[in-house]
Amino acid sequence: MTRRVPVLDLGVSTAALRPELDAAIARVLESGAFINGPDVAAFERELAAYLGVAECVGLNSGTDALVLGLRAFGIGPGDEVIVPTFSFFATAEAVSAVGARPVFADIDARTFNLDPASVAAQLGAATRAIIPVHLYGQSAAMDELLELAARHGLHVLEDAAQALGGAYRGRKLGSLGHAAAISFFPSKNLGAFGDGGVLATNQKPLAELCRELRQHGGKDKYRNERIGYNSRLDTLQAAILRVKLPHLDQAVRARRAAAARYEELLGDLKHVQLPWQDPNASHAFHQYTLRVPADRRDQVQADLAARGIQTMVYYPTPIHRLPVYRAQYSRVTLPVAEAAAGAVLSLPLWPEISRSDQEYVAQALRDLF
Repeated sequence: MTRRVPVLDLGVSTAALRPELDAAIARVLESGAFINGPDVAAFERELAAYLGVAECVGLNSGTDALVLGLRAFGIGPGDEVIVPTFSFFATAEAVSAVGARPVFADIDARTFNLDPASVAAQLGAATRAIIPVHLYGQSAAMDELLELAARHGLHVLEDAAQALGGAYRGRKLGSLGHAAAISFFPSKNLGAFGDGGVLATNQKPLAELCRELRQHGGKDKYRNERIGYNSRLDTLQAAILRVKLPHLDQAVRARRAAAARYEELLGDLKHVQLPWQDPNASHAFHQYTLRVPADRRDQVQADLAARGIQTMVYYPTPIHRLPVYRAQYSRVTLPVAEAAAGAVLSLPLWPEISRSDQEYVAQALRDLF
């Protein structure tokens, strides 16, 4: 019988917290306060304290956090926003959703994050903002990007969807830019039992504007002052996240320990590049992503699947090559990102993954290489 190792298993951590989760869910059910209930405001305060920021605004998703953040910056038609082409589609989609134009930049081959030199090369008269993504939980080069933004008067909106629990120079990822978008999709380091997100910022007027935008553009019901959205974090999800937040740092430490085991087991494997870790940052290890020879990646993934090992490719196509953008950006060439898309492979990783499972994965890779 083939052993099975999923890429992610949420069952163990959910089971461990089940009594607290059941109590939190029951509390919301009994209250009947399903929209904007007290758990929402409490979670916003608790997450803001965790991040070390002034404000968190609970929203329907991390994607909405990007959209509302851009809206709050005043970005719209005629503006340009620089984004990495190697990311989840939502990073660029949010820019298009507010009527602005995404401008794609290349990535650093070690970190898979925005290359500041490529960002600098893409700056133009219409550039209004930069969205650095902390991909896989690895911090972007925030010193260089923040300095570049300050020099040119640009907004910085962190896409920290995959990075909660990580840090850069001692500060939590999600607290470094003018605002940050965070996702609570169930697979994230801090995952809800459905969609959810937060816009984090130290700018209180920006947070207040996002609170208006999330509720149809009005401070008060039936007094709509601008075109907004229906984008509220459900009370039930906030209650669940309040149970899980105090356990986040321990879960991220467990992810780092699992990553260290992979490095121990795979460190001498030729033709495979393990994740690079910035000495100035603490990797959150949302994913443990290898780089393998591009001409073998798909076969390696298939061979691992045949052994019961699930892996994922995040992301197989740079955003500027996706059908929705392909024609508009047909002349854009970003070689580092394009090469990475053909070579990355994410291994099974979650806080409770066993050494035995990791040894099985590592041995399978050693056999293939």
